[in-house]
Formats: sequence, structure tokens, C-alpha cells
Amino acid sequence: MSFKADKIWFNGKLTDWDNANVHILTHTLHYGMGVFEGIRSYKTKDGRTAVFKLKEHVERLFNSAKIVEMKIPFKKEDIFNAIIETVKVNNIGDGYIRPLVYVGVTQTGIGLYVKEYPVEVAIIAIPFGKYLGDEGVEKGIDVKTSSFTRHGVNTSMTRAKICGAYVNSILAKKEAVENGYDEALMLDSTGYVCEASGENIFILKSNGVFYTPPKVSILPGITRDTVIQIIKEEGYEVKEYPMTRDDIYLAEEAFFTGTAAEITPIRSLDKRVIGEGKAGKLTKFFQKKFFEYAKGENQKHKEWLSFC
Repeated sequence: MSFKADKIWFNGKLTDWDNANVHILTHTLHYGMGVFEGIRSYKTKDGRTAVFKLKEHVERLFNSAKIVEMKIPFKKEDIFNAIIETVKVNNIGDGYIRPLVYVGVTQTGIGLYVKEYPVEVAIIAIPFGKYLGDEGVEKGIDVKTSSFTRHGVNTSMTRAKICGAYVNSILAKKEAVENGYDEALMLDSTGYVCEASGENIFILKSNGVFYTPPKVSILPGITRDTVIQIIKEEGYEVKEYPMTRDDIYLAEEAFFTGTAAEITPIRSLDKRVIGEGKAGKLTKFFQKKFFEYAKGENQKHKEWLSFC
């Protein structure tokens, strides 16, 4: 699958892919001060393309910018419409959308602190498949507890999707993959389960209740919130719970949620088989329900889709 598209929305206008460039002194390139979103689009049953929960993603993008005191030079409505336009002009069906808000070249050149700085915005829309692989989504993945601790509330702004914060995730992911695993599970500074390198986590215990870590050091995932709503609507209970690795080892089922990962089953953690060592029955059920909504096959939550 090609990851190149025709156009990128670049500071207010559509620009040819090869011309959407930044200067080497772009401040965010050096120091990571920028915010972004990850958004999915899906080709629906009627052939149209729809962006999943676009309003919520745009809202979180602006919230992230506010947290780090970056003023986006466009209104929420402008970014919303620009995303629709970018997906449409590139004829993207099943795709991934990356709005990026970053600090451009400053008047002071290189330096951590700048009083005034240009804030620039780009929107990329590309074809995209399964982040953790088709087999992973179908059968489940193997996970390793990372030696890297997740950012805490006293070390970073955990409610914001900050560019530089993801170096922490890169190190964890690299460690896991190079040791033969598919993904990393990250703990917080007190040793409780936090999230994966880019996903939230759920487990199902033998009592029939789903559990997920509380919103303390985790990024409040939009897919996470969606799955919680779906689970409750289907008559099951979901509890936020300070989770340990032991809880996951002993779970009946476990899965990750995220925009890129969607709903991906976990079949093992640290070489401990979870449940039957494959995608659990309820995990598969909720995975199916999620895709029905995302692809417009179930109209119950049609408000979750923004058509292009």
C-alpha cells in the first residue's frame, strides 16, 4: 500500500505532496513542541468515505494546543472542514489522517524559550491498513511489559498529544519489537498499568466485568470512550480500576484500543498466555460492533461519522 497522497493541507491551502516542506530550523523539529491527532476514515457500505468521530478529534487537538499554550491560527470549524477537504481531494477510503500543529522557524533561531513564535498547521491523509497487522487484529498480539516508564502527571502533560512526548513511546515500541513482541505495555511511576505505546487497554475478568485503567496518567482515548459506550449499551459493566500486570496475566480476555489499533486482541503478556491464547469471544463481538458503526453498517450512531 502506498503511503503517498496527492495533496497535503498546508497552512490554509492544498499543496502538492512533494512541495509540503519545512525549514531545517523548524523549532518543533529540534525540541518536539507541537501537538497532533490521529484520525481514521473508512469506506462505508454505500461507497462514500466517512471520518470517524471527527468533531471529538478536532476538539482534542485544540485542547492539546491549549494545554501547551499554542494558539492555532484557525478556528475549529476551519480545521474540521480542511480535514474533510483533504480526505476528499485525495480520494481516501480506509485511511489515516494526521493534523499536525507545530512551531515554525523562530526569530531567535535555536533556543528553548521564545516569546513569540509562528504556529503552523498541516493535515495529511493517507491510505492506511491495520496498524498491528491483519493477523494481529484477527488472532491477537504478543505484548511485553516495557522497561520504560510512562510519563506521569508531574513530568509531562498527559492529557495532550504532544509530539516530543512520543519519544517515550518510540523507545518502548522499539524495545518490544526487537525482542520478538508486537507491542509494549507501559507502567506508570508507581508500577500500575498505564497504557501501551499508543493504545489504551481493557481486560475482561472471570466475573464478566470489563476493566480499564483510570484517567490518571493515560491519554483519554476517543476510541477508548467509544468502546466503553458500546460495552455499556450491550449490557456489560465497565470499571476504571488501578490495574497491575497480574490482573492482565489472569484475565479471561484483553485488548488494546486506539485510532490506529482500533480494537486489537492481546493473546499474551510477558509470555503468559491470556485466556485461551487467542482473540476472546467478547473481544471479537465488540470488535465487530465497532467496525459496524465505523463503516456505517449500523445506523444507531450515525452521528459518529462525518461524510466527505
